[in-house]
Amino acid sequence: MFRRVFLIVLDSLGIGELPDADEFGDVGSNTLRTLTTSKGLFVPTLMKMGLFNIEKAGLSQFAFKGVPIANFGAMAEKSKGKDTTIGHWEIAGIISSNPLPTYPNGFPDEVIEEFNAKTGKEILCNKPYSGTEVIKDFGDEHVRTGKLIVYTSADSVFQIAAHEKIVPLDELYHYCKIAREILKGKNAVGRVIARPFSDKDGVFYRTSGRHDYSLEPYGETMLDIIKASGKDVISVGKINDIFASRGITESNPTANNTEGEELIMKMTERDFNGLCFINLVDFDMVYGHRNDIDGYAAALTRFDKMLTLFLDKLKDDDILMLTADHGCDPGFPGTDHTREYVPLLVYGKKLKSGVNLGTRSSFSDIAATLTDAVGVALIKTGESFLPYII
Repeated sequence: MFRRVFLIVLDSLGIGELPDADEFGDVGSNTLRTLTTSKGLFVPTLMKMGLFNIEKAGLSQFAFKGVPIANFGAMAEKSKGKDTTIGHWEIAGIISSNPLPTYPNGFPDEVIEEFNAKTGKEILCNKPYSGTEVIKDFGDEHVRTGKLIVYTSADSVFQIAAHEKIVPLDELYHYCKIAREILKGKNAVGRVIARPFSDKDGVFYRTSGRHDYSLEPYGETMLDIIKASGKDVISVGKINDIFASRGITESNPTANNTEGEELIMKMTERDFNGLCFINLVDFDMVYGHRNDIDGYAAALTRFDKMLTLFLDKLKDDDILMLTADHGCDPGFPGTDHTREYVPLLVYGKKLKSGVNLGTRSSFSDIAATLTDAVGVALIKTGESFLPYII
């Protein structure tokens, strides 16, 4: 049995199209392959762990030539979707047979009318939109009229943007809670997201007060099981939001990857017993969605530097798992998530190294393995790969 497991989600680091990518318009996507086109990508530790040895990535020219220090493989998403909520839920053990609702033509009149009535606020936009573009196009009118900017994306999200001087954060969060109560049943979106922004020298920019109001998981997750056993479930980043605070014993929200990486290092000094579940959101939010290949590559390079230090801090009875929740290929047409395989890297001083775990049929193999590793009731939706690496 292992005492501490660190599970780090490199948000959106896909490694190549899934077989059903054509159903999502994502044929040809490969987030990691796109990053290798950037001169700024330098990830020697991830390389040594076996990231480029994963066959599904199709990047064998960058493969580590010796025996990788971690165990490596790819994971296919069994759930129908390519969004943050569905991806994280599957990692935690829930297979979603039906996709969460999306709104390519905006939200229906009945949703908007109820939102208007309950908030007393009119809205702008109500279309799928880039988060940075929507404040450029509607920010001035919002400031002038006080109307809320409501928009969505290809994902199952209801997003509300507002200038912090026009709508204070507490008020914006209140409107999001109202929207969360409205969006049930057939309109049960995965997340309602507060998107505050401000301005400088006439240019609008998003601020760090983002907050997600997620749909509560509709099945038992590894977080629930680990917490119920009396062990720790510590979240870093937006994990607490994604799981609607369920199964979490301690939440540590972050504004960006820098804060997340600093917390990861601090967690190595903590004597917890259970799971530390981490999401690093900038890969997706700041770089993937904005088609910023060099920015994404630089962020992964910074993470790799932190990872080198992190591995040295791990104790004998620790495990590190690295994965992603979907793709967001910054070189692919559009700005949406991409339906891709995700990487699986598993490292521990008591574990074997260099084991090719192949292509796992579900993200939930992580949940099965993790519950196996910490000695609690196993998640049944996945297959534990622990026997192959101990």
